[in-house]
Amino acid sequence: MVRVRYLLLLYALFLACKPSFARAPYAMRISCGARDDVHSTPTNTPWNKDFAYTGGIPGNATRPSFISPSLNTLRYFPLSEGPENCYNINRVPRGHYLVRIYFGLVAEPSFDNEPLFDVSIEGTLVYSLQSGWSTQDNERVFVEALIFLKDGTASLCFHSTGHGDPAILAIEILQIGNRAYYFGKGYGQGTIFRTDRRFNCGAEKPKFGADLSADSWGGDRFWNSLPTFGQNSDRVISTDNKIKGTSQSPNFYPEALYQTALISTNSQADLAYTIEVEPTRNYSIWLHFAEIDPSITKANQRVFDILLNGDVAFPDVDIVGMAGDINSALVLNTTVVVSGRTLTITLHPTKGTHAIISAIELFELVLAESKTLPAEIRALRRLKSALGLPLRFGWNGDPCVPEQHPWSGVDCLYDRNISKHAIDGLGLDNQGLRGFLPDDISQLRHLQSINLSGNSISGFIPSSLGTIISMEILDLSFNFFNGSIPESLGQLTSLQRLNLNSNSLKGKVPAALGGRLLHGASFNFTDNAGLCGFPGLPACGRLSIGAKIGIGLSSCVAFVLIVTCFVCWWKRRQSVLRAQRIAARDAPYAKARTHFNRDVQMTRHHNHEHARTAAESGPSLLA
Repeated sequence: MVRVRYLLLLYALFLACKPSFARAPYAMRISCGARDDVHSTPTNTPWNKDFAYTGGIPGNATRPSFISPSLNTLRYFPLSEGPENCYNINRVPRGHYLVRIYFGLVAEPSFDNEPLFDVSIEGTLVYSLQSGWSTQDNERVFVEALIFLKDGTASLCFHSTGHGDPAILAIEILQIGNRAYYFGKGYGQGTIFRTDRRFNCGAEKPKFGADLSADSWGGDRFWNSLPTFGQNSDRVISTDNKIKGTSQSPNFYPEALYQTALISTNSQADLAYTIEVEPTRNYSIWLHFAEIDPSITKANQRVFDILLNGDVAFPDVDIVGMAGDINSALVLNTTVVVSGRTLTITLHPTKGTHAIISAIELFELVLAESKTLPAEIRALRRLKSALGLPLRFGWNGDPCVPEQHPWSGVDCLYDRNISKHAIDGLGLDNQGLRGFLPDDISQLRHLQSINLSGNSISGFIPSSLGTIISMEILDLSFNFFNGSIPESLGQLTSLQRLNLNSNSLKGKVPAALGGRLLHGASFNFTDNAGLCGFPGLPACGRLSIGAKIGIGLSSCVAFVLIVTCFVCWWKRRQSVLRAQRIAARDAPYAKARTHFNRDVQMTRHHNHEHARTAAESGPSLLA
């Protein structure tokens, strides 16, 4: 029983502790160019040392604005490192994130003080730096976007435009609520919120969420100050009262945001603010209110319309009635299509004397671009390694998106059936490439053309090329390919042009390729000394001139050896015959000597036998 109670107590403690664990959002901060982990003042924010970059050079940094974190290093990307460079951060939990990238200035006089470049997040172009971004105290020193990361990685890329070298001071990837900034149908389905403006109306100084004691699930948002709309149309009011309905899921707005506000000064006068925007874009607008005016104590005492570029977006806004009480937060949002270069927000009183507003957020809605098939990205990266592709090519990030910055030498197509990009062409001719063609190239299943001519590529032609049935053009000429032509190339029924000339290939050309001639296909196999069996090449049964010369030389050597051996044999034979003739001439004398010796031996033997007989019979006679 005691044991059961003990387990129940542990379970209760677990449940009590679980919310605290759940309220720890993922946060990754990188101080670019830093060799060690650092902390920035005044909040003592921790930053990881530099990692996950594809290239670039670390350098000393100059802070372009007080808004930038107090970091002393950066990483810049000269064009010699390639036109596209990225930070690829792995092991990022699935979820909704605020991604913020700070730009920097290289602290050396030889560098352009204001590089202009494009920024993409997960393959989607989110921002293009404009001239003047580095002006002191300009809030444009960073780009920020709200995005869902679903594949465990975060890819942040910087694309050169020819105006200086991209330079990155710091990166933040901060998890926020999965339903933060929920706007209804289509939420989280391929839409990225790029932060355009975020104002705290009536505030004296810009502040980050950390400065406003905001919940960490809010993503440490930056709130610029907006002391006035201008033209003496408003005044600042503030309160120390607690504001209800803030710092709550999913948006976790800081309470201090609603403790100041701008209120119109003239009775029945409109309160209007104009923001410069990009034309023909979709914008999501979030407006914040709290009734902190002591003169308003109940609903229906202050009512106003909200117009966007002259059109009523929110009629009859009654803060107290809609929020439920005074000193209570109210958030309104909508999406608007802006055709011009300005967006004017107008608060028009319809009951009461003044309009009031606490904060404004403006986001550009960016449709996420469809990425390239992962298998094809892996195949291209393998090809990059196998060919030793020079740094100037880049080949970092996604090969097809953003569409404004595809990889050099790569052609893409969009497959509507799978909503993905695919590779349909490789044009890397005359680039001084070395190495070999990997079998992985067959993963580029949508290829229609390959041109690798005029390089120094060696090794065998991969037989896996024969599985790319969409191939129409294959040009591997003027390289150092060796071995035979794979039989599998005969399976390329769509092939219209095949150039394998000026290599070191040998053997018989696959018969199936000959059948393609009837379909108008063209082939070039010349300048391959060992190839045969195709129109324009030697027949495989006939010998080439070189082969004939080789055989002739071999025959001569063999003839000389045979003659030499015959002469040696003939001389030896003559010696044997001469010895036999000499033996035949001396035969009578040899025969006489032989008979004489035999007679002597027989006489000696007879005498010996006679003496032994006499010796044996001697005793008998004496007897």
